[in-house]
Amino acid sequence: MGYYPVFLDLDKARCLVIGGGTIAERKVEALLAAGGEVTLISPELTAALRALEAAGRLTVQQRPYQREDLDAVSLVIAATDDSALQRQIAADAKRANILCNIVDQPALCSFIVPAVVQRGDLTIAVSTNGASPALAKNIRQDLTEQFGPEYAVALRLLRRIRERLMHEQCSAKDRQCLLTSLAESPLLDYLRARQTDKLDALLQRTLGEAYTLERLAFSW
Repeated sequence: MGYYPVFLDLDKARCLVIGGGTIAERKVEALLAAGGEVTLISPELTAALRALEAAGRLTVQQRPYQREDLDAVSLVIAATDDSALQRQIAADAKRANILCNIVDQPALCSFIVPAVVQRGDLTIAVSTNGASPALAKNIRQDLTEQFGPEYAVALRLLRRIRERLMHEQCSAKDRQCLLTSLAESPLLDYLRARQTDKLDALLQRTLGEAYTLERLAFSW
């Protein structure tokens, strides 16, 4: 089975997680971070899941799964240690035409949850198509070290510059040329070292005298 990388908007989406262990914890945390409204169903819960429920961030129904639990949800993630139950949830979700992720069983999934590195507007997703989640985790760690917080700052700055250029009615061709030049410049190095004088010189050299961090109202 192959997958095409697609990002889902989960803001306010009704999400269901079935299972109450440490894997379910990670899935719940990821859905909450994406803005989902999460319900969890499991007879047993970890302390972390209980804490999320107590904080009002998670709705919990402490009981076994029922097919009717899929009614009115956008997606379901099954993270139980019962293989027969996992297959049943997958079959129920398919009949209900609901997006479904069955942990560690990609053949039963209609979507997968990759390992993700997030740096502001930069998102890097890693998937091994279920072959080795452990390797995906290692690759994510390598990427986390390679792509530091300066990438998030760079994207905020480039967005600000792009908006200013559009406001000044700079043509799309010229805008692309200028932003490409900045992306290929030592911009990231200067941001990483917080060398504001070099950043200002770079911006003025590339874009004109009116472009400085202060005039862009930009700060860390």
